[in-house]
Amino acid sequence: MDTGKNSYRAAILTISTSGARGERDDVSGRTLEKLCEKAGLEVAETAIVPDDQELIIERLIFFSDNQKVDIVLTTGGTGPGPYDITPEATSGVCERIMPGIGELMRAEGGKQTRRAYLSRGIAGIRGKTLIVNLPGSPKGVSESMEAISGILIHAIKMIAGGGH
Repeated sequence: MDTGKNSYRAAILTISTSGARGERDDVSGRTLEKLCEKAGLEVAETAIVPDDQELIIERLIFFSDNQKVDIVLTTGGTGPGPYDITPEATSGVCERIMPGIGELMRAEGGKQTRRAYLSRGIAGIRGKTLIVNLPGSPKGVSESMEAISGILIHAIKMIAGGGH
């Protein structure tokens, strides 16, 4: 069944300790806001949290369960560094994982730079919300959104109960 919705609500969560302290400008988050609009997503809310697994989990649950957004897009914390724990936080709140989305972002990003394969970003479903981890750099955000933007609305519709 089609939900009949013309507008899909998104939340953007930037994971950056220095950004949360106000020491770094959230260029990736703002870039993601513009890309959401191009993809047909209404940005309902944005937030910045430090690289703290419990705070990330808390925000993902809030956006999914309380705000009931259709999609949460995260930026940051997907690399192999010791504080990069966004995929772990995401997998901790998702009921189902959608590995193809992360695979697509890495495959397309890998055409630009081999470093794209260092991203551990994942995608999953919590309730009726799709959660997608994007890299932390503005370039990585742009390339990843370009790779997946054509399938996001379809994925959101299917999660809400729409057909193939």
